[in-house]
Amino acid sequence: MRLASIWRHPIKAHGAEPLQAVTLQTGRTMPWDRVWAIADSRAKVEPGSADWAPCVNFSRGAKSPRLMAIRARVDEARGRVHLSQPDVPDLDVNPDDPDDARALVAWAAALAAPERPAPAFVVRAGQGMTDSNYPTLSLLNRASLAALGDQVGKPLAEARFRGNLWLEGLAPFAEFDLVGRDLRVGAARVRVTERITRCKATMVDPETGLADADTLGALRAGWGHQDFGVYVTVTDGGRVAVGDGVTLLD
Repeated sequence: MRLASIWRHPIKAHGAEPLQAVTLQTGRTMPWDRVWAIADSRAKVEPGSADWAPCVNFSRGAKSPRLMAIRARVDEARGRVHLSQPDVPDLDVNPDDPDDARALVAWAAALAAPERPAPAFVVRAGQGMTDSNYPTLSLLNRASLAALGDQVGKPLAEARFRGNLWLEGLAPFAEFDLVGRDLRVGAARVRVTERITRCKATMVDPETGLADADTLGALRAGWGHQDFGVYVTVTDGGRVAVGDGVTLLD
């Protein structure tokens, strides 16, 4: 097995960024991944809270498909995020700055579905605002993506699934057999903890922000579930890079 690609998502559900390498930290989410999230007007989250909260509190692609077409680029030295989406002008912000945070909310509101709760305010997560309530990365399998694409009847982009680490050299859906086991990925060690159940965001083309594939129906028809990918925790930090070997340790 090898590591085929790396992605991070600095603002939850608002932009994906491909990477060539990253240094993982023990017991943490991926650096600069889901650092911020945009709470909506019905959120049961207090402004300024750094506590983890379920995804139902936030603006996301399952509610507003056009968010799926956002691309992000982090300037780590300056703590700024550059965002682009085909339907609106680009935006460059420091989400920790109050004025920039308001600009980010207004920018996101222009992309939000009008029938959904409106974006309201930005929160900065203490552990990374992943969909799991403990610090994880998501590990996905390119062979599973190809198999699902065959079931749907068209190729599917990695960005639909907002994963962190993508593997090559594993049979389709064999990643589910890794739950409870440890992997060496580059210089890091991770433990596979559980399968990921998917939502309607994966039905959206990440180039256009339009729903164009019944991924959930295809998963149910082909495999009897809505799961795609697995969560992992970092048990021994280290640098990982595209092309690194991935080894089963137990």
